[in-house]
Amino acid sequence: MPMLGDLLAAARDGAGRFDGWLQAADPERAEGVHRAALAEGMSPTAFIRMAVADFSRLAEEEDWATLTSAMRDSEDPGTMCLLAMVDWRLSAPTCSDHRVSARERTSHEPAAERTAS
Repeated sequence: MPMLGDLLAAARDGAGRFDGWLQAADPERAEGVHRAALAEGMSPTAFIRMAVADFSRLAEEEDWATLTSAMRDSEDPGTMCLLAMVDWRLSAPTCSDHRVSARERTSHEPAAERTAS
């Protein structure tokens, strides 16, 4: 059985193939990914990769417990992992208070210095 880290790496690497599969398997969910990606100014593949990264960094213990339970009960844990992370990201708040620029996401400056500039 693959380890969670292996599944996360496969999820990041398989984001492009996942988008195509999602369009065929669940067009409604795929449309949600495409709308969200457009709103973020990125491709659907980049959005899926971001969903994996955001889940890895920001998901709470409860989210991880739900994910691991769903993967445990699935015949295809890798796909289940990606679906859960994408759904989690699609349901995340998108109000302007929670948006940050690409510069802020990658900056190593303290938050007070970023807001002063």
